[in-house]
Amino acid sequence: MSNHVYRLSEIVGSSPSSVDDAIRTAIAKAARTVHNIEWFQTEEIRGQVVDGNVAHFQVRLKIGFRVDD
Repeated sequence: MSNHVYRLSEIVGSSPSSVDDAIRTAIAKAARTVHNIEWFQTEEIRGQVVDGNVAHFQVRLKIGFRVDD
């Protein structure tokens, strides 16, 4: 197994439908410009409430990606 170096980056995904969709949207968008994403961890989940109902979800994530050799 080779030695690897990783970087962390913090991103925020949002969605009107679910936490899962917010995470998937954030990862997909980040993967367009960040290569070698290998993992993520959620840091915070929050949302917007309008008229007593959840209107929007926001998830703050850290993504880990391998630095190119």
